Amino acid sequence: MRIFKVPLSALGVLLGMAGPLHGGEGAAPAFTQWGQPDLQGVWNFSSDVPLQRPAHFGDRQFLTSEEITAEQEQRLLRIGTRGPVRSAEGVEALYNDNIWAENRSDIDNVRTSLIVLPENGRLPSVQAGINHQPGGERDVAGTRPVRFAVGGIGRTGPEDRGVSERCLVGFNNMPQLMPSVYNNNIQIVQNQDYVVILSEMVHDARIIPLRGGARLSDDIGLWSGDSRGRWEGRTLVIETRNFNGLTQSFAGYGSSSNKLLVERLTKAGPRSISYEYTITDPDTFSEPVSVILPLTKVDAQLYEYACHEGNYGMANMLKAARARDATAEMDRVADLFRDRQ
Repeated sequence: MRIFKVPLSALGVLLGMAGPLHGGEGAAPAFTQWGQPDLQGVWNFSSDVPLQRPAHFGDRQFLTSEEITAEQEQRLLRIGTRGPVRSAEGVEALYNDNIWAENRSDIDNVRTSLIVLPENGRLPSVQAGINHQPGGERDVAGTRPVRFAVGGIGRTGPEDRGVSERCLVGFNNMPQLMPSVYNNNIQIVQNQDYVVILSEMVHDARIIPLRGGARLSDDIGLWSGDSRGRWEGRTLVIETRNFNGLTQSFAGYGSSSNKLLVERLTKAGPRSISYEYTITDPDTFSEPVSVILPLTKVDAQLYEYACHEGNYGMANMLKAARARDATAEMDRVADLFRDRQ
């Protein structure tokens, strides 16, 4: 997939947002002019922490300083290798090699897993009939709709490809954030009545009202769901329902049809946000799943991820498949004539 990035134009002006898009340590006030915590800026959610806790840690949530040092040394040894890099969910990626891989290693309290609930840091059991379909570099057997992000089940049409390959949703924001190998950035802009979370990957903007209002009818489903936000003290709480069922629930499992996502964003410092979310989906998991992920402010500007405009890979992949089909048909006809001789 070839991607062109085009600068965003006046997003803050169009949305009536206050404050700069980016700035130094002391540039952003702790509160907006209307008294809400100021979450505005560009935030990075890269992480080296695995989604699930390795079994040998048991219920221990944090690494020791010695374990952190050992992990950093191993990471240095991996730099420059040609092996695949992995997302937090463990999906391998060779697309950009690891020269583009984003890593995060300057947090003192490094968790043993992103999952904090269940307490063992592991995914809960899944309901009967729910299979793991993470996607990946190689195509897998399956039927439409394809709910995973990367990879596919064939090349008959674009509907056989993952939802991120089709530029429908990003593979690290569905819409909960999940560190991947690159483009782990969001931009938050806000006014008194709305918060907008703009994802770098696939350039999706979630416009979240803060003053309630009627929710969508249950028979209306959206790719990123229907979000409503509210302030609980200094924490922004976002509840998202009405997913369309065409994406997975979480971590390669299930469908989003009956998924409830609750996100909590709390300013932890001038350049840090504690981001926590809980997914409740009784159709997929036996109990809720909670993840904690730190967001770090970066002095940068997001540029448009023009996915559809630059998605030459999709068209070329399908063209190549049709050419292969044509060659196979010509070979079949040629074999018929040979058999008659």
